[in-house]
Amino acid sequence: MLHTIGITKNQQLVKGFSLENIKDHQFEWYWVDFNYPTVEEELLLDTFFHFHPLAIEDCLMRLQRPKLDFYDDYYFFVIHKLNEDTLEAEEVNIFVSDKFIVTFHKNEASEIKKVQKFLESQPKYWERGTVYLTYQIIDKIVDSYFPLVYKIEDHLNVLEDALTYQSSVNAMQDVFDFRSDLLHLRRTILPMRDLLYRVLSSYRFSLKKPERAYFGDIHDHLVKLTEMVESNRELTADMRDSYMAMSSSRMNGIMMTLTIVSTIFIPLTFIAGVYGMNFDNMPELHGKYSYFIVLGVMILIGVFMLSFFKYKGWFKLFKP
Repeated sequence: MLHTIGITKNQQLVKGFSLENIKDHQFEWYWVDFNYPTVEEELLLDTFFHFHPLAIEDCLMRLQRPKLDFYDDYYFFVIHKLNEDTLEAEEVNIFVSDKFIVTFHKNEASEIKKVQKFLESQPKYWERGTVYLTYQIIDKIVDSYFPLVYKIEDHLNVLEDALTYQSSVNAMQDVFDFRSDLLHLRRTILPMRDLLYRVLSSYRFSLKKPERAYFGDIHDHLVKLTEMVESNRELTADMRDSYMAMSSSRMNGIMMTLTIVSTIFIPLTFIAGVYGMNFDNMPELHGKYSYFIVLGVMILIGVFMLSFFKYKGWFKLFKP
C-alpha cells in the first residue's frame, strides 16, 4: 500500500495523491511510503523512480546491514527497527533527495505513522525539507529501542536484588534469556551507531549545522544505548558468576558436612567392629556394664570430635 504526502510551493499539504498526477501539484517536496508493498508497487521503484538496481535489490532481498549509499542525485539508507515482541531486526529503507523521500518497508512500522502524524500537525517544519524528515524517521526508530532496553534492565535489577541460592536455579534461565535478548539488541544498535557516525563524518552527505546537531543527537542516543546494553550484559555475566560461586560454595559445604560425619563415624565404626568379632576370649563381652561403658566411650568420642571441629572453625566455613 502506498501512502503519499506532499508539500506544495505554497506550503500546503496534500495527501493521498497518485504518482501519475504528482507533477500536477508542483510540490516543493513529497513523501511516498511503501507499506507492505505488492509486487506491482515494488516495480515502481524502477519504473517510476528509476532507482539504482543495487538499491532496489537491497530493498527486496533479506535483511541488510544498516548502511548509507550515495548515488548521483539521492541517498539510500538501510535502517533497522526492532520488533517489540521478538526483538528481531526489521528493515526500513529510505531514499532521500532534495525533492522527495521514499520509505520502503515490508513490516509494520509504527514509527513511520508517528512521523506522518507529526508532519501533518506541524506546518512550521515543512520548510525544513526531506533531510529533517529523514532525521525524524531515524530518531523515532532509535527512540523505540529505549523501552526495550529499559524493560530488560528493570527485570535484571529485580533478579539481582532477589538472587539467592534457592531462587537462582530458576532465575538463571531468565538471565540467559535476557542475555540472548541483549545480544539481539546489540546486533542492531552497534551497526546503527556506526551508520550515524558515518552520516556525521561523511563529506558527501551534506548537512547544515542545525541538521548536523539533530543527527548528532541520534548518535548520542545510540552511544548511550550501546553502553546500556554492554552494562546489562556485564550484569548478566556477574549474576552467572555469582550463581556458579554459590553453587560451588553449596557443594563445598555439602562435602564438608559429609566429611565431618564420616570422620566422626570412623572411630565409632572401629570400636563397633572390634567388639563385633566372634572370638571366645574377649573378657569385655562378659562384663555386666560393658555395653554401657563402650556406648559411653563412643558418645564421648563423638562429642569430643564435634567440639574439636567447632574449635577449629569448620562449621563457620559453610552455613546451610
